Amino acid sequence: MMDSVLLTKRIEFSSSHRYIRPEWDEVKNRASFGLCYNPPAHGHNYLLEVTVSGEIDRQTGMVVNLFDLKRVLLDVIEEFDHKNLNLDMPYFKDRIPTSENLALVLWEKLAPQPDIGVVQTIRLCEDEDLYAEVTAAAGLDVAAVTRRYSFTAIQDGNQGREWDCFITVRGPIDPTTGMVTDIGALDRVVQDKVVQIFDRQDLRQVFGVKQVTGGQLAERIWNSLASDITSGHLANIRLVQSRDLFFDYAG
Repeated sequence: MMDSVLLTKRIEFSSSHRYIRPEWDEVKNRASFGLCYNPPAHGHNYLLEVTVSGEIDRQTGMVVNLFDLKRVLLDVIEEFDHKNLNLDMPYFKDRIPTSENLALVLWEKLAPQPDIGVVQTIRLCEDEDLYAEVTAAAGLDVAAVTRRYSFTAIQDGNQGREWDCFITVRGPIDPTTGMVTDIGALDRVVQDKVVQIFDRQDLRQVFGVKQVTGGQLAERIWNSLASDITSGHLANIRLVQSRDLFFDYAG
């Protein structure tokens, strides 16, 4: 028997949503959801990445028929495309259409589909700076959200380099807020503990050493943040030095 192979397909669609708890007053909604609470709604050009697994067919050489996979994805997202998720979708009558909740709904619709292999990961990107993920490995009782932050720092005496830092938090989706973690609180702690510390700084002076590697910087960021995540838990730090080089650190 052949080993299972993973295949990932990307597809785009557009929807709008608003974060709101009707039973909460203006002050509490605003404090909890920030700009996402603004009426009437805001839109996203979502990028959906679906990873499936299966054995390679000896005749076709494929894990799944790509035509069938694309057809299934198009059929599923057609229901959501150019819709107001709060007003048009019954799935969000009693829950906020956050990226985490939407990723879970898409999983529930895609996983039972025949002829597309076994769904392993659903990654839903709101934009380049934020995406949510549901995986078979972690289980459907949890999700992950990843946020990108950027700062410029000097390394080894070279001209300042821009670093992209992807911070992943994993945990159960809060049934009230629909979020794994408070993104506003995460933004604040990253600004205080990472961006203000490293931005426009010589890393050798910050660390007090003659040379700083990307791996050491990723570990330092982890240690700065791990105890300050208010909900969920820190799952991964990905520090991108260039398009050809990045570092992952998971404690």
